[in-house]
Amino acid sequence: MNSHPYLRAYLAGVFVPSLVLPVILAGFVVLRLLLEAPFPIERFLVFPLALVPTLFGLWNMLYLWSSPRFQQPIGLHGAVLPLIGAPIGALVASCLGILEFGAKGVTYFQAVNVPYALLPVFILVAIGGYYLVWKYIVGSLNRVLGIA
Repeated sequence: MNSHPYLRAYLAGVFVPSLVLPVILAGFVVLRLLLEAPFPIERFLVFPLALVPTLFGLWNMLYLWSSPRFQQPIGLHGAVLPLIGAPIGALVASCLGILEFGAKGVTYFQAVNVPYALLPVFILVAIGGYYLVWKYIVGSLNRVLGIA
């Protein structure tokens, strides 16, 4: 079963965010409509809903392409993704006016302030989460699809 390995790698990559993002969307809808959150969450959701599954799929295709050359563990490969995605996301959010960098921290939607001291904690949690997702879920999907 060696036909179209990159297509299978893409599909294995988009599996996890395609399941998780609708749950996050439901949480944001409840937050915005039922709890009447004062900031426009829907502006923040457009890019992740469109970009994250595609990014996961392309990242898994890159893993498939690079695995005969570099032999890195899939969990480590997945853990690198937030180190690339977070700065790009921050740049896009900053250009769109969603994110502002202040003297003491980062402000989302001119309503939520996050001190700079917490950002490394968020990055470490994201790295750990991505490592586990890629090692156990995407890696097992790659094995099931015969591309690992």
